[in-house]
Amino acid sequence: MHADLLIGLSYGWWIAKHNRHHSHPNHVDRDPDIADGAIAFTRDHARVRRGPYAWLARHQAWLFFPMLLLEGLALHVAGIRALLDRTGATTSRATKLAEAGLLTAHLGGYLAALFLVLSPVQAVCFLLVHQGLFGLYMGCSFAPNHKGMPIFANDDKIDFLRRQVLTSRNIRGQRFIDFALGGLNYQIEHHLFPSMPRPSLRHSQELVRAYCARHGIAYYETGLFNSYAEVLRHLHAVGGPLRPELEY
Repeated sequence: MHADLLIGLSYGWWIAKHNRHHSHPNHVDRDPDIADGAIAFTRDHARVRRGPYAWLARHQAWLFFPMLLLEGLALHVAGIRALLDRTGATTSRATKLAEAGLLTAHLGGYLAALFLVLSPVQAVCFLLVHQGLFGLYMGCSFAPNHKGMPIFANDDKIDFLRRQVLTSRNIRGQRFIDFALGGLNYQIEHHLFPSMPRPSLRHSQELVRAYCARHGIAYYETGLFNSYAEVLRHLHAVGGPLRPELEY
C-alpha cells in the first residue's frame, strides 16, 4: 500500500495490470500495455481510427515524448477509475476502501504541502512541472522495454521462454543505467525471473544470454538512445496506413 500513500498510484490496479502484462507481453488483446488508447501500437488499431484519433496516430512518433508529460496524470486517473469500477472487480470492498483512503490522504497531503508553502501560482506551476517530469521519467523508463519488439496475435502459439525473451529489449550500460532505469534495463531477465531482486538481475544476464544462444533464441540488447529510435520508428510505421502520401 506504500504506492497509494507515497506515490498516489493504486497498488491493486498496478499489480493486476502488471501481472497481465508479464503473463502475455506484447500479445494483442492480452497485454494491457499495448491496448488501443492514446497511442496505437498495431496497424490494425491505427486503421480503424477516425477524426482526432486518426490524426494522433498519424503523428504519434513526433508526439510521443510530449505526450509522456501526461503519463503521470494518466496513471493516477487509471488507478482511481479502477477503484470506482464495480464490474469484474476481483479486489475486495475493504481493500478498495483502504486504497481509496490512502489515495485521498496522499492527494490531500500533497496539495496541502504545495499551497501552504508556495503561493497559488507557484504551487500550480510546481504541480504541473512535477507531474509532467514524473510522467516523462516513467515513460522513458518503460518505453524501451517492449515497444517496437515482436507482437503476437491471439492465435500464435509460443512457449514461455520465447514469449518473454523475444518481446523484451535489454539496454546496455553501466551503473548509471542500472540506477536510472531501476533494473528495467535487464528486461529479459526481469521477465524470466520477475521475483528476482533487482541487484541480482545483472549477474544472471550472462547465464540467460548463453542459454538463449545454445537454443537459437534471439537475445536482443542495445543502447538507450537507439532503443528510443527503434520505438519511434515502430510508432511511425504503425501510423503509416493513415498517411495517404505513402502506399502500403
